[in-house]
Order: sequence, then structure tokens, then C-alpha cells
Amino acid sequence: MTTLSQARQQWADTNLKKTLDRFPERRAEFETSSAIPVERLYTPADELAGDYLDRLGFPGAYPYTRGVQPTMYRGRFWTMRQYAGFGTAVESNKRYRYLLEQGQTGLSVAFDLPTQIGYDADHALALGEVGKVGVAISSLADMETLLDQIPLNKVSVSMTINAPAAVLLSMVIAVGRKQGVPASELRGTIQNDILKEYLARGTYIFPPAPSMRLITDIFRYCAVEAPNWNTISISGYHIREAGSTAVQEVAFTLADGIEYVKAAISAGLDVDNFAPQLSFFFNAHNNFLEEVAKFRAARRLWARIMRDRFGAKKPASMQLRFHTQTGGSTLTAQQPENNIIRVTMQALAAVLGGTQSLHTNSMDEALALPTEKAVQIALRTQQVIAYESGAADSVDPLAGSYFVEALTDEIEQRAEEYITKIDSLGGARVAIEQGYMQREIQDAAYRAQMAIERQEQVVVGVNRFATDEQSEAELLRVDASAQLEQIERLKQVKASRDPAQVAALLARIEQAAEDPDAALMPLFVEAVEQYVTLGEICGVLRGVFGEYQPDVWV
Repeated sequence: MTTLSQARQQWADTNLKKTLDRFPERRAEFETSSAIPVERLYTPADELAGDYLDRLGFPGAYPYTRGVQPTMYRGRFWTMRQYAGFGTAVESNKRYRYLLEQGQTGLSVAFDLPTQIGYDADHALALGEVGKVGVAISSLADMETLLDQIPLNKVSVSMTINAPAAVLLSMVIAVGRKQGVPASELRGTIQNDILKEYLARGTYIFPPAPSMRLITDIFRYCAVEAPNWNTISISGYHIREAGSTAVQEVAFTLADGIEYVKAAISAGLDVDNFAPQLSFFFNAHNNFLEEVAKFRAARRLWARIMRDRFGAKKPASMQLRFHTQTGGSTLTAQQPENNIIRVTMQALAAVLGGTQSLHTNSMDEALALPTEKAVQIALRTQQVIAYESGAADSVDPLAGSYFVEALTDEIEQRAEEYITKIDSLGGARVAIEQGYMQREIQDAAYRAQMAIERQEQVVVGVNRFATDEQSEAELLRVDASAQLEQIERLKQVKASRDPAQVAALLARIEQAAEDPDAALMPLFVEAVEQYVTLGEICGVLRGVFGEYQPDVWV
């Protein structure tokens, strides 16, 4: 029988050595503020080796419970992203450059509602919503402005976009070409998770079948053209924001992931060609140790799903890499400064849980879009955790805690039970169409709200420790002129194009959309380079695919 010390030496000679050869750690020695050495990794005694190796293992090795990289943050910190976007591309570009100057290491783009559902700023349904909850992007001209002076060969770009994700990705590829950065060198993520839109968020356009086709088309294109791009960010964040429990967040997110993998395999893709480009997006809520255990359980469960269900062979195909955002639904309009404390605890849970990138919400987001001051405090929260807390100096430092390990096991078991139930219904897509997951989330949200109203769950400053003080926080408001500016900019773009060329490109997209075997991504890239707009492309697709109309469940 392999002893734990032998297994650890084997890990050190293989996984660890490869990582250290490529990415040296931040320091030669790590120690506490009292000069106590901090080891890279802590493990139990040899007599626990069998159970330990099966359930935990080593970081960067199956089953990845302890992390997806052998050295984790001893090599480099997680990517620090601040989700931002409002008004016009000009305004948002200023905010991005400010954040990069403040030490942010990756962009995270928020789009306005018209963009999210495939309408240009001049569409009648966009009236009053342009630039309100994110930046308005109608054409490549807007994306060029949004990414102005941002080197795409150095900065990764994450975009929270789903139904029209292929079009927005095409615009980033086109901007990269203009900067001299080929698609093969681009790094970033598109959310591209349409199942959770049907399940929890609502910014869908097309019915499930053509939506899944668009997603697998992106998988196929990026596997060849943009291998460093994360083609999907399978999102538990919005499931949790809708009211789910931590267990449901893991279960429903991984069930969606299973559905995407099945769809890609059915479309003829090899699992080890596309799976390494899958990523995930989780919430960080208030129950600190449960959140740490949730991340660890999700990693282990996904590794087993990919190996045992889908026969993945590459280690990268089994690794659950994820972005985390602190819990927006936990923020309170009352005593907004308390949100700084909530966000700090949530961010620390994400770091101790092994996240690959992190967004920290700003204290004023329950009231309005965040101000620069609030965003700076949120970013500084990550930086203090990284540079001052010592939490990033050892890999998976809470491993071995009886409570954390018991929680990890329990969350994994309960999530597996949900996934088995979803499988019995026919998979995530069928379960969503039948309303099963929606009802489970609604029931959980109701129970949580009742606990708050009965004061069984305390929300500081809301149902206990309330004050009569009125908040005097400075709030950011998007000026109504943003819509007029965006419409005028779009008018100029359309006037500068060759109408015949635009019509020909849209006709080719329509013809390809009607052929279920045709590739759409190359056409999207070609079209946006000629300034065909988001709304024009989505309008053609609406004509072919139709629009999704949800059922009503009682």
C-alpha cells in the first residue's frame, strides 16, 4: 500500500516540479508575522493515507479537492476582477482604466439590458434601458472604444453575456486583430450559460435547442482558433442570487455543466478537446465555512463526473476552475458600510476555497451603481487579503478541519442526490422545462425569507441592530443623455457602411442559421468586422430560431 509520504513525494516529483519549473513561487520562503515558517501544504499522518488520497489528494492532482494548481497562490494570486460597465463605452473605458491603474488584473464587463437580449440602442424596446445596468454595445465601434488603450495580449477580459455571447466574443476577436493580437493569444471568458437564464435570470432570446447549438458552435471554434479563451462560465452565481441553498447552487450548476458536455459530445466534439476551456462561476455568501466547503465539494464532484461519466483523460478536462463574486443579494441598503464587512468575509471564503478569480461587490450596490470610491474599497479588500492576511501563503489551509471536511462530504453527497434526480427527469434541460429546479429554488428562497422575517436569521442593520440614521452615501447615476449619445453614435456607424455588403452578410448568416450543420462563428466575426450590429445579427437569428416563451408553473 502506498504510504502518504510516498504519495506526497510522487506528487512533488511530478505535478509540483512541473509547476515550479514554469511558475516559481512568489517568495523563496513563506512565514507568519511571528517568523513561523508556513509550509506549502499540510497533510494528515500516514495512517490516514488511504482515505486521504481518495477524498482529498494533493493540489493540482485528482480529485482536485485541494485546488487545481499545485502551488495555488504561492505562485501568483487569483485574478482580481471588478465587474463594471455603465452608460456609454467611453464612460466604461474610463472606469476600466482607473481599475487597472488601481491594481485590478482582469476586466469584467457588465452589459446593459438591451445588449443582453440582443437589441441595438435605437430599438423601441431599448428605450429607457440604454446604459442603465451595464455598458451599451451595439457595434464593433463601441467595443473598440470600450477596449481602447487596453492591451488584449496582457489583460484578460471576462464578459457577462449569454444569449448573444457569440456576437460579443466576435467583437473582441475583431478588436484583437486590430491591435495585432490574434485570437490564439486572447485570454478571457464569456459567460455563455443559457440554461441558467431559463432557470434563474431571464435574459434569454432563443429557444433551448438553437441556443445550445450556438454554445457548441463556440466550443468548436475556440478549440481551434482561441484555445486560451474560456468558452463558457457555467454559473451558479445567479442560481444563488435567485434564492437557492449552497447545495442547490452546486447541484444545479454541475447539472447544467453535464448538459453542456452532453450537447458538445452529441455534436461530435471530443471531450478532451473542449472540456479544458470550460469554467464555472460561483457565489460567495455569508456562511463562511459552508462556502469554503462548497467550493471544495464542487471541485471533487466535477472531477469524478468528468472522469467516470464522460471518460475524460486530460487532467485539465477534470479541473473545475471558477470565478467567484461576492453575494449581491446579501448587500443591504440599510447601513451600507456593513456591506464592507460582509464582502470581506465572503471574499476570504472564496480565497480559502481556491477560486481562480474574484470580484468583490461595492458597499453601495444595494442603492445604485458603485462609485469610484466604493469600487476602490472593494478592490482594496482583495488586495489586503492577498498581501497582508497570510491566507494565500499555504494551499488549502482549512483542509483537515473536522468541520470543514464533514461539510465538504455532506455538500457533495446532497448535490449528488439532486443530480441523480435531475438525471432521472432526463437531464438539466428537461428539468428546467418542467420547472423542477425553479420550484426547488423558489421553495428555498421562501424558507430563507421567512427565517429573516421571524428573526431566526439575523441580518445586521435590517431585522436587528437597526438605526434611524439616513444614509448619506454618494450615489452614481447614469445620465439620460447616454441613450441619445449611443443612438447618435450608432446612426453614424450605419451611415458609414456599404448597405449592400451588410445585406449580403446578413443573408449568409440567415442561410447558415437554417442549416443545422453550418458553422456560425466565422460568419459572426466577418460580419462584425464590417460593423454589422448586434441587433441586426440577433434579428436575423430571431427570424430563423424564434424566441423562447417560458411556461408558467403553479
